[in-house]
Amino acid sequence: MSRLEDITAGSTVRGIVGNEPVTIIAVQWYGTGVMEITYKDTKGVPGTQLLYRESEPSIEVLSQHLPWSFDADANQMKLASEAYRISLAHLFDPYLAVHTSAVEPLPHQISAVYQEMLPRVPLRYVLADDPGAGKTIMTGLYIKELMARGDLKRCLIVAPGSLVEQWQDELFSKFNIKFEILTNDRMESAVSGNIFTEVDRCICRMDKLARNDDLQAKLKVSEWDLIVVDEAHKMSATVWGGEVKYTRRFQLGRLLSNITRNYLLLTATPHNGKEEDFHLFLSLIDPDRFEGTHNTSQQAVDVSDVMRRLVKEELLKFDGTPLFPERRAYTVNYDLSPQEAKLYQAVTEYVQEEFNRADKLNNERKATVGFALTILQRRLASSPEAIYQSLRRRRERLEHRLAEERLGKRADEYKNPDWDEDMDDDDLSSEEQEQMEEQVVDHASAAATIAELEAEIKTLKRLEKMANDVRVSGVDRKWEELSKLLQDNKFMYGENGQREKLIIFTEQKDTLNYLAGKIRSLIGDEESVVTIHGGMLRNDRRKVEELFKQDVGVRILIATDAAGEGINLQRAHLMINYDLPWNPNRLEQRFGRIHRIGQTEVCHCWNLVASETREGYVFQRLLTKLEEEREALGGKVFDILGKMTFNNRPLRDLLIEAVRYGNDPEVRARLNQVVDKSMDPEAFRQLIKENALTDDVMDIHTVNAIKEDMERIEAHKLQPHFIEAFFVEAFKGLGGRIQPREKGRYEITSVPYAVRNRDMQIGFGESVLKRYERVCFDKEYCTIPGKPQADLLSPGHPLLEAVIDIVREKNVDVMKRGAVFIDDDDYSTDARLLFYIEDSVQDGITTKDGNRRTISKHIHFVELKEDDTASNAGYAPYLDYRAAEPDEYTAIHNWMQTQNWLMSGVEDKAKGYAIQNLIPQHFAEVKKRKETMLDKTEKAVKERLTAEIQYWDYRAGELAQKEAAGKTNAKLNSKLAARRADDLTNRLQSRLAEIEKERRISPMPPIITGGALVIPKGLLHKLTAKPMPDTFGQGDRQSVEYAAMNAVIHIETGLGYRPKDVSAEKCGYDVESYIPDSMRQRVNAYALRFIEVKGRQKGATTVTVSKNEILTALNRPDEFILAIVEVDGDTTHTIYLKHPFKNAPDFTATSINYDIQDLIRESEVLYQK
Repeated sequence: MSRLEDITAGSTVRGIVGNEPVTIIAVQWYGTGVMEITYKDTKGVPGTQLLYRESEPSIEVLSQHLPWSFDADANQMKLASEAYRISLAHLFDPYLAVHTSAVEPLPHQISAVYQEMLPRVPLRYVLADDPGAGKTIMTGLYIKELMARGDLKRCLIVAPGSLVEQWQDELFSKFNIKFEILTNDRMESAVSGNIFTEVDRCICRMDKLARNDDLQAKLKVSEWDLIVVDEAHKMSATVWGGEVKYTRRFQLGRLLSNITRNYLLLTATPHNGKEEDFHLFLSLIDPDRFEGTHNTSQQAVDVSDVMRRLVKEELLKFDGTPLFPERRAYTVNYDLSPQEAKLYQAVTEYVQEEFNRADKLNNERKATVGFALTILQRRLASSPEAIYQSLRRRRERLEHRLAEERLGKRADEYKNPDWDEDMDDDDLSSEEQEQMEEQVVDHASAAATIAELEAEIKTLKRLEKMANDVRVSGVDRKWEELSKLLQDNKFMYGENGQREKLIIFTEQKDTLNYLAGKIRSLIGDEESVVTIHGGMLRNDRRKVEELFKQDVGVRILIATDAAGEGINLQRAHLMINYDLPWNPNRLEQRFGRIHRIGQTEVCHCWNLVASETREGYVFQRLLTKLEEEREALGGKVFDILGKMTFNNRPLRDLLIEAVRYGNDPEVRARLNQVVDKSMDPEAFRQLIKENALTDDVMDIHTVNAIKEDMERIEAHKLQPHFIEAFFVEAFKGLGGRIQPREKGRYEITSVPYAVRNRDMQIGFGESVLKRYERVCFDKEYCTIPGKPQADLLSPGHPLLEAVIDIVREKNVDVMKRGAVFIDDDDYSTDARLLFYIEDSVQDGITTKDGNRRTISKHIHFVELKEDDTASNAGYAPYLDYRAAEPDEYTAIHNWMQTQNWLMSGVEDKAKGYAIQNLIPQHFAEVKKRKETMLDKTEKAVKERLTAEIQYWDYRAGELAQKEAAGKTNAKLNSKLAARRADDLTNRLQSRLAEIEKERRISPMPPIITGGALVIPKGLLHKLTAKPMPDTFGQGDRQSVEYAAMNAVIHIETGLGYRPKDVSAEKCGYDVESYIPDSMRQRVNAYALRFIEVKGRQKGATTVTVSKNEILTALNRPDEFILAIVEVDGDTTHTIYLKHPFKNAPDFTATSINYDIQDLIRESEVLYQK
């Protein structure tokens, strides 16, 4: 018990915040019986409280005392320390998501996530790498890293309808993250009425949101940690005649930007060739910096801090070789037979006449009929079967409509509720596209009267008969050309004579069925041909994909564009476009199915074209020019197919013009001119330059730096071994039942109620279950054939998070009381204080809880000696130390009471060390990085908004003069223009004030989160009066270790490697040896050797290896070498052992003694000298 009078500024008091001591900063008396105190707790958090006389029995003023009692259980201290470390896993395992996901990321993916995206807080970014670069993988890694940091609970992914299922599949199969697709039924069944506030992780279709005002109103009141938009270029706006045309998708993009902290836009085509449109697109990321059309500067805007773009040709594998192989395309021309030519002419004339009639209709009907006619024309070019079936169905539907008209029932004109004149092919999934085409082509007609309908049906009957005649004649020149290609082309067969895997793309389901029958007959094997089309169920489509990739008997896949979406078919490297799509994006997508990550062969593509047809003539011209440019510019020409425009018009318009007016020599000449101009070498170079947009490159030096960094970090990664050891020990300690089953896998038969209940309290992730049939810690053991699927217990998993949270809560006092550890590997007599130090950097932005925003955090394990010398203690030093025995602790405790340096100011020494040696470097790094970004942002914001303000000020004055002269503008007056200028001025001031807050970067005081007293073996023997077991002293030991290190460094240098002594860094090995590129035996060989050096005197039979060293060896088994060096005076004998350890030690083990001869017998001997 203490009196209130004993409490003064600077004193330490227990009983204010539980049993935790606090430091008094100031006191204020009110009379003689009440005191107001201001204090700071052990985490540095200030507080105030009133104390009355009645409080005296519960408080204790600590005078000359041990600030840390060091009386906690050492094994509990280890457990609590590991729980603390795993709760901050991203700081100790920076590539955590890589180690816990079913992916093997490539250099450009690592650099995007870990060097570009994660350091940006908050993230407002455009990831614009080329198609096939793996943007889904990069996004999945980013999401998983944010989840591990506790920085992501709510995430929305917005994607075109054709890609939502692919997103759901990939995030679950590769990252084990469950996302829900928001279907109409799911949105309507929301309990609260607002699905966006109910579901934390969901995927939504872009156009579903863009076209529904009610959904947008619900979306507006939701908040998200991250929103990702795929194919984000669809949310573009355009500048026309100085005015901005905002699309509904663009307005959706702006809404999404306003309701999320982190905003990630994914696109392979961010630039459409117009700089103003590009700026508008970037305004979704930062409107103050990029929005506005009145900036007079013609200089290209610097986007390097908000966008990353790498094109396919610049992407490398870890061995430095190109990631993507070469691409080659060939044009296969064929001539129509006389009968086919006659049919083509007749159908084209029908289409021509109907187009002319459609021109007289209102816009909506005109667009629908025009769309139907283009489908008919494409089916004509596809196959006799496709055009026959289309004409037959169209005639039947129109006859049905005519019958209703005659009965006096005005038949409803076909109208698709989702039809939009601005819609492109990519807005719908291929299944929806095919369904819509079927409905439109069969229904939509320009006929306005019964007589016109009768005349059209009569024409259709004639055309149907002609098509059937061609169909039954058996003459199909296009099929004949394909047949020759399949039988005679040298690329169709491998070296062993077996047919290569091949994909044939067609646009029409009728043609697909027709080809499947023809090819099966040609090859003579029903099983060798499989098909994919949009009408198939998702699971059936996936089965066919797997059959084609895995079954050696399946050689040919015939597909509509359903296979062009989200299916990876790099098992094949040959492709035939039986039908050419009228949308070049689709052409690029198709090639991307085989030309993607994992493809090792040169990719070949054949395009079938009937050059005598009107549209075939345009295709022929286009493909010829494309091949000419490929020879000059390489494979990059295929990356810009989807970006090509023809006199600012899409290819579809050019083809329709060819169909309608292609007989006119003048029109044909003009079309040639447009194609030639658009495919001019200079135009191509300009497109390729725009396609690059940034100076981002991925050269071999960058790749090597990433490779080395990954190898170092993987050597001490937490997953699987550290987390497995912690979880099994902690879970059993909490009363859980867990049993080992197959290798690396466990069964959990009972999860205690306290653990199950915890996930409700921490409110993160999914529910904790009562039992788990299988769990594992290594992603390699998640799936074993014939066995249950295992849950991967990694940071973010609800069961692991619940266990960590309980362990930390139960041991909060343990971390602050401290424990005594024994270091059996240190024979000195200098005790050390081990402290866990957190240092953070904040800026001036205030978070919701009223605190300033933390923008960077570091954790350090530091050891201090009595003479104030300090050293880095490594990644988890406590794992290599053991608990003291009872008699040892008694001797240590008595000794502690005599040590003045342990009695006061110890924590202050740790803080002082951090303030002088750790924080300045951290603060300088963050400040430099942040200020560079803020300088660039501030300059761009000032330039852009000032130009807009000046424009509107000028317009206000100009309009005021006109109004004074009696000339008024119905759309815009001087007051509106002046108000716009004022709004922009306020916006500029507000944004600059926010940037100024972000500039207020400051280091926070260090926080000591844990500590321990480390007693070396030499001091322990002195305190317990036990003789030293070794026959040689500390000086002898040091000389042996020094000789051993010298021997290994000399050997490595002699072998041509570049060794570096890293023993002071306590990283689980002593020497890091770099392997020059020229010496790496395999293309995927590692770049570093990690060598743990064990020096022994001649005659020694055992060697002691610490827990950290064993787990490092298990983390990188192929790169870790145990070097045992026998020292005999000036001579040494060294032996290198590979794979020396087979199993991880138990959690409580700190080191293991091995018999040297046993180790040699069980290991692979790499080297002896």
